[in-house]
Amino acid sequence: MPLPARHTVSGAVDQNGIVLDILVQSRRDATAAGRLLRKLMKRQGRAPRVMITDKLRSYGAAAGTIMPGVEHRQYKGLNNRAGNSHWACPGFVPVF
Repeated sequence: MPLPARHTVSGAVDQNGIVLDILVQSRRDATAAGRLLRKLMKRQGRAPRVMITDKLRSYGAAAGTIMPGVEHRQYKGLNNRAGNSHWACPGFVPVF
């Protein structure tokens, strides 16, 4: 029996903890990060002032090409709000 494909939940949360967008993808590269950022920009209609992500380097690469004027922060602990929002996603099963 083959194993199911592993997917990653990527999401965007505003400063109040409200989930803006969720995208389930099979990869975590710069193309996938760019897809999330473009989808978010299309839905919101404007670029954010500050973008906080985890330490995955592909977010920095995608932000530099899609949103060059946005301040990008990658510090441990700043991303807790987005990480905690994944628990509310239907069908999300955490893997420990």
